[in-house]
Amino acid sequence: MAIITLTTDFGHKDHFVGAIKGTIYKELPDAKIVDISHDVSPFNIQECAYILKNSYKNFPDGSIHIVGVDSELSPENQHIAVLVDNHYFIMANNGVIGLIISEIVPEKIVEIQLPDSVDGPFPVMEVFVKAASHIARGGTLEVIGRPFNELKDLKDFSARITNNGDAISGSVIYIDNYGNVVTNIQKSMFNVHGNGRDFELLARNKKIKAIYNKYSDIVNFELDKSQRKAPGELLALFNSSGYIEIAIYKSDLNTVGGASTLLGLDYRDTITINFF
Repeated sequence: MAIITLTTDFGHKDHFVGAIKGTIYKELPDAKIVDISHDVSPFNIQECAYILKNSYKNFPDGSIHIVGVDSELSPENQHIAVLVDNHYFIMANNGVIGLIISEIVPEKIVEIQLPDSVDGPFPVMEVFVKAASHIARGGTLEVIGRPFNELKDLKDFSARITNNGDAISGSVIYIDNYGNVVTNIQKSMFNVHGNGRDFELLARNKKIKAIYNKYSDIVNFELDKSQRKAPGELLALFNSSGYIEIAIYKSDLNTVGGASTLLGLDYRDTITINFF
């Protein structure tokens, strides 16, 4: 039985997640269900894409990923099933899948059209679960939908090269549990356009002139503890997903604050890198 994952903005207070799981088990008593996250900020497409992009590859080929963010059906938000990178994604055509697979060509895409389908306010349970259950039983995409080639492309979420190649203009796409701020500037873009030049990263009124490969790189362990940089220091690093991240070393968002609160950074705020 294939693994079915759930990524939603439903939270944990309401009945939605439990109802989805119950419906899956009614269809597939032996189902293997994994929660990726139910704490995506409401209708936040970029946040959903970042979480899913950095988690789905850790699941076995053939896994089925149900995405319940901005999923209500409309003429501009079709329900789709996508086979890409040997994984199945069941979701609305709201831009999430385009951000996940920006560098991968899908093998198949169909617009979901189930017989006797309910066009209601809870499509994740009423439509997506049925589509996922069909696939989990070994069914094909052609049976549940017709070919579709109009994936929504959200180019405004991409970092841009500016100032004749001497700058990168990016934005905040995700804030994690520690208050660390993830930008949409990827390490590959930084390396290609920086080409070894000196630089400064501008975030609000702060300037950062070094980017590390891990958080503790900010500490020179050869120095006496009294002379080292300590928790609370501002830093930038290439995170495990290959994006530039701004962090406060060993800080707690719930007490002294994290990079997001201490620098006043929020979703879609601008981050700039100037090269010299």
